[in-house]
Amino acid sequence: MDTKIVEEAKQAVIKHEMDKALDLTKNTIADGVNPLELMNDAFIPAINEVGDLFGRGQLFLPELVQAADVMKAVTAVINEALPDKADEKAGTILIATVKGDVHDIGKGIVVSMLNANGFTVHDLGRDVATETIVEKAVDFDVDVIGTSALLTTTMGCQKDLEDLLKKEGVRDKFRTVVGGAPVTVRWADKIGADAYAEDAQDAVVKIRTLLN
Repeated sequence: MDTKIVEEAKQAVIKHEMDKALDLTKNTIADGVNPLELMNDAFIPAINEVGDLFGRGQLFLPELVQAADVMKAVTAVINEALPDKADEKAGTILIATVKGDVHDIGKGIVVSMLNANGFTVHDLGRDVATETIVEKAVDFDVDVIGTSALLTTTMGCQKDLEDLLKKEGVRDKFRTVVGGAPVTVRWADKIGADAYAEDAQDAVVKIRTLLN
């Protein structure tokens, strides 16, 4: 992929230039570039850099929020451009950001990758109650439940999910995958989740492994 386009796409996110990012995304896709190349080579590294800048105090909260909004917008465009592979029946996934957590950039990227790899994805969004996750997992008859927690204060909801699935007698119906910045393999093992996904690519690998 053209390095100039990659750099322009990165800067559009970092500088939270919404119109420029959307135009660049649409034009690049129209030129025949694989949407996932744009996501993996430009936008994911860009939002990671935004996080690093914020962590070092070189970026302020309003700028972080604006960059996140740009990321969500381009992710939506990329999702629309991905080929529909639902007929391949790779598996059905329910994914949500847990209650009390309104950060869903990472989850949006995971959804894109799962769609691109033939999974049927039910995205419940952010700040989703544990009871709702269980209810919808049963309603949609999914294979895997994936939850994201971006704050240490909301990680406990992932344990609450494991506990509620057991209480409702449906834990054996589903595989569970956890992710998010503060989440670790150790945490996944501690709460009884089936797998921990480090990033979007890892989520695809882990879910495939669980379903196989």
